[in-house]
Amino acid sequence: MTRVAIIGGGISGLSAAYALQKQRAAGADIDYLLYETSSRLGGVLHSELVHKCLIEAGPDSFLTEKSWAADLCREIGLEDQLITSNDAQRKTYVVKNGRLVPIPNGLMFMAPTRVMPTLFSQLFSWNTKAKIAREWFDAPESMVTGDESVAAFVERHYGQEMLDQLVAPLLAGVYGGDARQMSMRAVLPRFVEMEKKYGSLSRGMLQRRKASPSRNPPRPLFTALKGGMQQLADALANSLQPEFVRPDTSVQALQPQGSKWLVSAGYDSDQVDAVIIAAPAYVAAKLLHIADLTLAAELAAIPYNSSIIVALAFDNKVRESLAPGFGFLVPKNEPLEILAATFVHNKFPFRAPEDIALIRCFLGGTNADRYMQMDDLRITEIVRRDLQRVLGITADPLFTSISRWIRSMAQYTVGHLDRMARIDELRRKLPGLALAGNAYTGIGIPDCIRSGMNAAADVLRM
Repeated sequence: MTRVAIIGGGISGLSAAYALQKQRAAGADIDYLLYETSSRLGGVLHSELVHKCLIEAGPDSFLTEKSWAADLCREIGLEDQLITSNDAQRKTYVVKNGRLVPIPNGLMFMAPTRVMPTLFSQLFSWNTKAKIAREWFDAPESMVTGDESVAAFVERHYGQEMLDQLVAPLLAGVYGGDARQMSMRAVLPRFVEMEKKYGSLSRGMLQRRKASPSRNPPRPLFTALKGGMQQLADALANSLQPEFVRPDTSVQALQPQGSKWLVSAGYDSDQVDAVIIAAPAYVAAKLLHIADLTLAAELAAIPYNSSIIVALAFDNKVRESLAPGFGFLVPKNEPLEILAATFVHNKFPFRAPEDIALIRCFLGGTNADRYMQMDDLRITEIVRRDLQRVLGITADPLFTSISRWIRSMAQYTVGHLDRMARIDELRRKLPGLALAGNAYTGIGIPDCIRSGMNAAADVLRM
C-alpha cells in the first residue's frame, strides 16, 4: 500500500486529495492523510451570504480560458452551478485625475488589437499614442537574453505612461505586486514569445487574431459558482473519506527516513511513502529544513504579499449613480489607497439583489503590512473616503465585510522561472516529495487545481 501525506487543505491540497481518492476508488492501493491547520478546508475560497448578498472573502471567480477549474466542477457534479460573468457590462476603468476613464476597447493588457479606440482614448497622452503607433512599424530591439521585469519590457515597447496608467495597476490588482520586480517570463510569457516572433506586440496581436478567426461570440472572461467559490472546496471535501482528513492539525516537522517520510503533527507521527506540500512556500521551507537546507532556502526566497478585501453594500440610489462596468483600477500616482474596486452587482448580478450596489475594494500589495495593523474601523474609513473621492458616494453602507489574507499572494519576481528549475532539481533528489500551490506555476484557481493534480500524479509515479 502507498501512503501519501498532503499538507495544506486549500484548493491545491484538496485537488491533490481528490485525485488520490479517485485512484483509490478505481482500485489503487492508496491511503492518504490530508492535514489542515485550520478548522475549515478551502483556504482562501470562502463565501458567505449576508443580507441576500453573496460575499466572496477571497477569489470571486476564475478565468474561463483556463479550463482546469470548469472541468473539475463538471466532474464533481457542479456543472449546473457554473455561471459566467455578465460581459454585457465588461468595461473596466482607470482612475485618472480623480475621474473614471475607460480602458480602450481592444487593448489587451498593453497591446492594442484595435488601433482607433486606443488613439482616441483619454487614458493616454499624445506622446504615448505616438509610441503605440510607432511600435507597430519600428518595434524596439530586445537586448535581453534572460528574464527582465514587466516594467522594463513595457517601457521598452510603449513607454512609462503605459506602465504607470495601465500595466502596473493591473498587476497590483491581480498579483498584489510591483511591476518593477515582477518577472516578465513568469507573469506574461505570451508577450515575451510574441516579441521574439514578431518584434512588435501590436503586429503579434493582429497575427494571433488572423490565425484563430471565429464566428462564435467570445467566451465570457470569468466563470464562477452560483453559491460562491466555496462550493468548489466543499464539493471536493465531501468527496474525500472523512477518516483521511485531519482539520485543526498542524504539521510541525517532516523527516526523511530512507525511502519514506516521518510526518510529525502534535503528539502524533505518521510514516508515509510520499508527501505533497500544498502549503505556502515559506511553510514548505520550514518543513524541509531538515531534509535539504538548500531547497528550504530557495523556497523561503519566494516573496509573498498580503491583501485585504473590503465588501460594502449600498442602497439602490447609489447603485443607480454608478457607471456600468466591472469596476476600476487605481494607478499609484492617484491620491488614493485602494488598489482597485469591483462592481459585483454588474460583474455577477446574481450575487446581489436588484436594489443593492455591492462593491469589493482591495488594499494591500507592496504596502500591505501597514494596513494589516489597522482595525476594521480604520480600514472602513479609508475605503469609504476613497469611494467618495472617485464615485461621490457619501451614503452609509448597509453593511461592510472585511477579510484579511496574510502572506497569501506569491510574487513571481525576476528570475522566478530559474528559481523554479532549481527547486524542481533539488526536489527530485528527495524521493516521494511533491510541491503544489500558487507559488510555482500560476496563482489562479485553475493553476492551483492543476498544481495539486500534477503533484498527486507525481507521487503515484514515484
